[in-house]
Amino acid sequence: MRLRGKTAFVTAAGQGIGRATAQAFAAEGARVVATDIDEAALAALDGCESFVLDVTDRTAIERAAQRLGAVDILFNCAGHVLGGTILECAEEDWARSFDVNVTSMYRVTRAFLPAMLAAGGGSIVNMSSVASSIKGAPNRFAYGATKAAVIGVTKAIAADFAGRGIRCNAICPGTVDTPSLHERLRATGDYEAAKKAFVARQPMGRLGAAREIAALAVYLASDESAFVTGQCCVIDGGWSI
Repeated sequence: MRLRGKTAFVTAAGQGIGRATAQAFAAEGARVVATDIDEAALAALDGCESFVLDVTDRTAIERAAQRLGAVDILFNCAGHVLGGTILECAEEDWARSFDVNVTSMYRVTRAFLPAMLAAGGGSIVNMSSVASSIKGAPNRFAYGATKAAVIGVTKAIAADFAGRGIRCNAICPGTVDTPSLHERLRATGDYEAAKKAFVARQPMGRLGAAREIAALAVYLASDESAFVTGQCCVIDGGWSI
């Protein structure tokens, strides 16, 4: 078991990639502390300790960090997808996107990092996207900007703390088959056409699976990736080729 003896803290563990990763961490022997804003989703998550956490609530995050102390792994997965161009993005939507997708990672990492440093190190894994500074995606203006910022945050943390035992990497998926994706597909009004379009842009001709992203997260969290930091790990079925 690659994560035996390690403690992992996971945000957005209620569904999709966060849930698959929390389960994968637990299967690899980690003590997993899973958090989400959806209490019912957490209740159905086996093999993990869990509690409700809003990643936009700085005080709640700080209390959680104080209560848990040093963890070995941070998986910053919380985020949301806002569609539209710059002309369709109101300033409050822009601010909300950055709060959930970027500032949440700042809050969580800043709260947990001191204890990680005191304990001698750890691995931070941030959820970014190919739709970022890697590739422009139509109708993903705010989302792409936030995910590009996540890459910048990741590299900055890696550069600042590489000599102190902290590794920080970003996962950059293409389109992944998750409940939130299906919600967005239904919201288009033509689910089948929207799904067909998403699949068509993947050179492999299929969507990614949450378990595939989770497998990469396990590698980045484990000592197998001890020489890896500051990287944007693309897992996109060839979309960015």
